[in-house]
Amino acid sequence: MELKGKRIIILIENMYNEFEFWYPYYRLQEAGVQVVVVGAGESRYTSKFGIPVTPDEEVNNLKMADFDGVVIPGGYAPDIMRRHPAMVQLVRDAHDAGKIVAAICHAGWMLASANILANRRVTSFFAIKDDLIHAGAHWTDEPVVRDGNLITSRKPDDLPAFMRTILEALAQ
Repeated sequence: MELKGKRIIILIENMYNEFEFWYPYYRLQEAGVQVVVVGAGESRYTSKFGIPVTPDEEVNNLKMADFDGVVIPGGYAPDIMRRHPAMVQLVRDAHDAGKIVAAICHAGWMLASANILANRRVTSFFAIKDDLIHAGAHWTDEPVVRDGNLITSRKPDDLPAFMRTILEALAQ
């Protein structure tokens, strides 16, 4: 699948899950997508195991109109991301514009904070199921769930299905 001309943001924050960041990062690049790693303003972020990532851009310098979607990796990073109003607004802007919003594992926290889950069908890591239900979502235990422009997945084991679904959505 060749997706040259497509641009995707991957959000980054400390305590990110290595698999849930790097697998989408390289898989999107392999498909020809321009990937822009976006943080809240730090010059470097580290994973749960200390693997560093240098962001390409700061969230305050972007407009979602310039991108085709956003991918939010899990780990504990989403709990930190949602403390930055500009990161939450970027997710809300992507959703409201009908762009791809893809979240895996604990990234559902960002979707809840962006207030975009009402009556949406989603999945996530089981530990945040109640949080998503309380935000209005219809939660299900499946490897990947696509509800329009919203794509969610449960855990690193589901990354192949998650990425297939994101790439299919980008190709449409």
